Amino acid sequence: MPLLVNGARVDLARPTADMIRAHPHLEEKAKLLRSQPAQIVEPKGLLYVQQREFAVTTPKDGSVSILGSDDATTCHIVVLRHTGSGATCLTHCDGSDTEAEVSLIMSSVKSFSSSTGCGRLEVHLVGGFNDDRQLSQKLTNQLLRAFDLQPEDVHLVTFCVTELNDREEQDIHFPIIYGIAVNVKTAEIFPATFPVKGPDEDLRSAHTLTGAPLTNIYDAKTEQLRIGPYFWGPFPHVDFWLEQDDAQILQNLSTSPLAEPPHFVSHIRSTLTFLKEHPFPSRSLFPDRKPRIYKKNEEGLWEQVCSDKI
Repeated sequence: MPLLVNGARVDLARPTADMIRAHPHLEEKAKLLRSQPAQIVEPKGLLYVQQREFAVTTPKDGSVSILGSDDATTCHIVVLRHTGSGATCLTHCDGSDTEAEVSLIMSSVKSFSSSTGCGRLEVHLVGGFNDDRQLSQKLTNQLLRAFDLQPEDVHLVTFCVTELNDREEQDIHFPIIYGIAVNVKTAEIFPATFPVKGPDEDLRSAHTLTGAPLTNIYDAKTEQLRIGPYFWGPFPHVDFWLEQDDAQILQNLSTSPLAEPPHFVSHIRSTLTFLKEHPFPSRSLFPDRKPRIYKKNEEGLWEQVCSDKI
């Protein structure tokens, strides 16, 4: 069944501007979301989702109450929720394989909602801006099309993407919202930043930089964060990239150099250094072929646990 707004199918043959004009409440909701200052989300009870990762959980989760992601420029952050079960998925999409990614997150939410008789699937799309290469617009269209191809009805509730998430300053365009969080207990969605993006931030970023597909990082049934096992070969020209100045890294390793957050280059350098230190993660990181497993401790923070104790 199709992608719906207020019960009517979205006409994907027309530009997104037409859809916004036809459904002015979407623009109003985007305006309301943009007007909220970004909340700083501390690590307690948080599950941070990096680019090309997703996580799904329910309000019954005793460990995780907030799913969140940020640092999205041309990327989009997607929240898919079933109103009956409360099952909520958050993912950070970059356009690498949008159709397959949407099918994956649909399956993940439905797996927690199959026994729920009532309720509907609702999707919230946030991110992107009017970038020079129109990568944001392309991703917006891919996501709308992918949700429209699903066998179930999906209701578009929040649409704060591309032209609705754009600001201009001295002829340069920027996103207004770079990150969002969703409270899985209350379903509230709000702009957010995250001082702590771990655990295993460099490992997870390395996985993405080496071309990984969208990966599920959380098992809600056991309330465990599972990282890996991940495998890659030596990163091409890693020494060359580490020798470049900040401007070169920004220009060549970003989809939108002028709009990146201030820590982009240091983050990329840290990831490249990690890839140099671990050219063969099968030897140095995952010799036993088992994931790195984390559970929340009594303080609500991630703590690594031995896999043989589970």
